[in-house]
Amino acid sequence: MSKLWGGRFTKKTDQLVEEYTASILFDKELAEEDVQGSLAHVTMLGKCGILPADDVETIKAGLLKVQGMIRRGELEFSVSDEDIHMNVEKALIDEVGPVGGKLHTGRSRNDQVATDMHLWLRKRVVEFVGLLNKVQEALIEQAKQNLDTIVPGYTHLQRAQPILFAHHLLAYVSMFQRDAERLRDSYKRVNVLPLGAGALAGTTFPIDRHFVAEQLGFDRVYENSLDAVSDRDFILEFLSNASMIMMHLSRLSEEFVMWSSTEFRFVELDDAFCTGSSIMPQKKNPDVAELVRGKTGRVYGNLFGLLTVLKSLPLAYNKDMQEDKEGMFDTVRTLQGALQLYAPMIATMKVNKDRMRQAVNQDFSNATDIADYLVNKGMPFRQAHEVIGKTVLYCIQQNKYLLDLKLEEYHQFSELFDQDIYQVLQPETVVNARNVYGGTATVQVSAAVERAEAALAESAAWFDEYLEKSR
Repeated sequence: MSKLWGGRFTKKTDQLVEEYTASILFDKELAEEDVQGSLAHVTMLGKCGILPADDVETIKAGLLKVQGMIRRGELEFSVSDEDIHMNVEKALIDEVGPVGGKLHTGRSRNDQVATDMHLWLRKRVVEFVGLLNKVQEALIEQAKQNLDTIVPGYTHLQRAQPILFAHHLLAYVSMFQRDAERLRDSYKRVNVLPLGAGALAGTTFPIDRHFVAEQLGFDRVYENSLDAVSDRDFILEFLSNASMIMMHLSRLSEEFVMWSSTEFRFVELDDAFCTGSSIMPQKKNPDVAELVRGKTGRVYGNLFGLLTVLKSLPLAYNKDMQEDKEGMFDTVRTLQGALQLYAPMIATMKVNKDRMRQAVNQDFSNATDIADYLVNKGMPFRQAHEVIGKTVLYCIQQNKYLLDLKLEEYHQFSELFDQDIYQVLQPETVVNARNVYGGTATVQVSAAVERAEAALAESAAWFDEYLEKSR
């Protein structure tokens, strides 16, 4: 069969050109969506009287057969048919004859491919909200089990102040909550129908775009036909959101890698999420965390790749825009794999509470509280800061920690010190002194857990509602 667009041409397409320009090797991923959009389109053509009812029913029956072939893996995709749209249309014509050629009435591959990608991506946006919810749930459960676990908090990767381990985990819950909110917000820009924009200017046929939108579950249609076929902002927004999710996962991965090392020994990742060495039998490597950290770069690359493709394109559609799909597909696969692994990896992680407590007892992360202690006794903070700096230096020189000093030693630096300093320096006291909204005090972290669970329940409800809409 000749090209479906070949009437104007006098030569066959060069084989190398055919292979170079064909997209079927990757856009076959859109096969289900292509049939879904076509079924809605031909139904509309019948409803508007553009095609006879018999033709509509014949085409719909043929499309359903093609859909069955796709689902069973029986449809053979051909490079000579270029893309998913023409492969599906050729399969339809093979099934029902020339009447299948009427399916393309009132549309272009330009608005068709945009519709396919909107349909495809909105499912993934919803799925990722659900996967993020599972990661958050695992983090919250670990936090609830560690409301009494104290760990050094860090700035500049130097021990700063003691915090609850639950407080640390909830910081990531907050990050992933923002990620889920961004995805949920982006849904309204993904769920817009381009079909009916034609190649760039609309169509001369009296179509009903809003009817198609209703059939396909779109909230609205594109206002401008040029924008409809050339807009890839919805993909860029997804790639940007995915990049931030991967960035958050990468930060958490870095912590897991450090915490599971012999030097830290704060956590142990389950054997199911680690691998060994081919030469060193004692090794247990946190490869999942490391690989997620590494794959973050490829997700960033997909975002910058598409930004670069689009940066100089005039309106409306250009062949350059064929480069919008592979990066999107790759990002979805990469992010999907990471999130699917992270929830169970967090859930099965063992926390070494004793090691964390030992670390807190062997540092100077309670030094700020001595400064606050002196301030409460009337000393200006800057003077107190200097006094404690000298006290810490003395401890280092004497190979001691602050709780090791005798009261007489404290008096070398200030007579304001009293016996109550030892209670002030206890890790529990230090943690619970931060009793402000968002702080690390046990009462505040317990309240934060409740708020996180409420936000998660709201996100889960959104997921359930929109999962039905995106099917």
